[in-house]
Amino acid sequence: MKLRTSTASALALAAVVTGGLVLSATPAKANDKLVELANDPANWVMTGRDYNANNYSALEQINKDTVSDLRSAWSFSTGVLHGHEGTPLVVDGMMYIHSPFPNTTFAIDLDDPGKIVWQHKPKQSPTARAVACCDVVNRGLAYWPGDDETGPLIMKTQLDGHIVALDAKTGALRWMMENSDIKVGSTLTIAPYVVKDMVLVGSSGAELGVRGYVTAYDVHTGEQRWRAYATGPDEDILLAGDFNINNPHYGQTGLGLETWEGDAWKIGGGTNWGWYAFDPGTNMFYYGSGNPAPWNETMRPGDNKWTMTIWGRDVDTGEAHFGYQKTPHDEWDYAGVNVMMLSEQEDKDGQTRKLLTHPDRNGIVYTLDRETGDLISANKLDDTVNWVKTVQLDTGLPVRDPEFATRMDHKARDICPSAMGYHNQGHDSYDPDRELFMMGINHICMDWEPFMLPYRAGQFFVGATLWMYPGPKGDRQNYLGSGQVKAYNAITGEYKWEVPERFAVWGGTMATAGGLTFYGTLDGFIKARDSDTGALLWKYKMPSGAIGHPMTYEHNGTQYVAIYYGVGGWPGVGLVFDLTDPTAGLGAVGAFKELANYTQMGGGIMVFSLDGKSPYTEDLSIGEWEPNAL
Repeated sequence: MKLRTSTASALALAAVVTGGLVLSATPAKANDKLVELANDPANWVMTGRDYNANNYSALEQINKDTVSDLRSAWSFSTGVLHGHEGTPLVVDGMMYIHSPFPNTTFAIDLDDPGKIVWQHKPKQSPTARAVACCDVVNRGLAYWPGDDETGPLIMKTQLDGHIVALDAKTGALRWMMENSDIKVGSTLTIAPYVVKDMVLVGSSGAELGVRGYVTAYDVHTGEQRWRAYATGPDEDILLAGDFNINNPHYGQTGLGLETWEGDAWKIGGGTNWGWYAFDPGTNMFYYGSGNPAPWNETMRPGDNKWTMTIWGRDVDTGEAHFGYQKTPHDEWDYAGVNVMMLSEQEDKDGQTRKLLTHPDRNGIVYTLDRETGDLISANKLDDTVNWVKTVQLDTGLPVRDPEFATRMDHKARDICPSAMGYHNQGHDSYDPDRELFMMGINHICMDWEPFMLPYRAGQFFVGATLWMYPGPKGDRQNYLGSGQVKAYNAITGEYKWEVPERFAVWGGTMATAGGLTFYGTLDGFIKARDSDTGALLWKYKMPSGAIGHPMTYEHNGTQYVAIYYGVGGWPGVGLVFDLTDPTAGLGAVGAFKELANYTQMGGGIMVFSLDGKSPYTEDLSIGEWEPNAL
């Protein structure tokens, strides 16, 4: 396959960094090392904690009986405002922290977290801020454990479209590649994802008519291995010879062109800026492609494949073995990039299957067989979902309710969920002991009125005006009650418990062997609930709202829980940019008009432990300065 290389300057930099050598790869060895690190619950080495992307920790020092003693241990400010999404990484006693634009990265030694070991502050074009869809967020870092040829690396994405590799020990730049072109509105907010000797990176910008793709880069040099698009000819989409062989009714060849009118696929969206999961057994990684562009459905007749699709791709070649389109011809911006969580469970017939569970923005939580792509279940995230009556398991197709369709010269009212979805970018968790998925939910509906507009490169290409407000179970008069947390069984389709929240639970959850489910709230709390009942056991008020999700690690025998604070993201655009028009921020300003009465901007990380234990409480001399003896 011909490599589609990036900019010449980036290639030159890669050659300088590697001394002009062509480095051989030892992917299995490096992959084994990353799995080994992830298996140690003291670490948090990747997005989702391990390749199953379950955000689940086996640590249980903090549990139902002890969580009431959780106290603040230490904190760190990134020096940056705006939304802080994702989690930090912890690897062998070092913590790696990221920020939104300008995408600063810090390394901290957990023996003395008050001292910064290194920091990387890139210089970026401010133009990137102008084309960012929904705040200038970033979803996290990736760690490469190193091999005989290349030492450990920290991978990061920058809003200006670059993927960057830093020396994990020093922060020195090892290579940089241009993945996205901000001149056409393509930015990077995704957390990079390391598998074997590659780093996977998606793209953002569907709201500006960007054609979406996922790219694999060589971790040693930054050289591009392969790139797979969501739309266009099959050779660009990288369809394997057995694509959808188990489910031909999903569609097979030629549809990346045939389901679009003319050349509309070239500006058709399908970007992916959410989360990945990987199964070493199938050698496939899993992710979702996003919404088609523009939002106005009249301007793009057809099913618009392969936007809104759950993909199973071979990680070595990028070739897709299956693709299931959840919302053909999306009319509501139900971008399907949400978290993919992997589990092995017995189905209703008692057969153990390798599953993929995906709570989608369209208000449906899907479970597929991740080996074949078979659709096993598709249940509503809430009984108030109304655009769809049901999903046919034999065809995979949603049965729409025409009352909530969108079309020109018509204002559709009370569509549930809103474009924000009943689930968005939050990274949820799976508790294997309880066989429950702990999900942070949005409870927001909308009115929708489309309009026509031309495509102009680098400008917003939406074509709809939105009014958003809490769903039927919330307080619509006061614009409160726009969130929920739920415990879901993917086999039975039942919810063991659910609780309401004042605002959308945007960041997601973390489950632990201690029987706890942690999450942050937009109004600034971190909370712990009983995973069996949903009862609230502990909470702490942080300096700013949370749109990231909690993580946990162990250091010197002490378990810590950490979470970013820093309100922003799509729900916070009104607050951070001081907007008042309820339709501004693609409708978010109206939905969260009360948010500014509960929190303000911030940016940093809070770390908690039992009784506030930390290196500083154990040894008061740590972090102290003493003058040299004369």
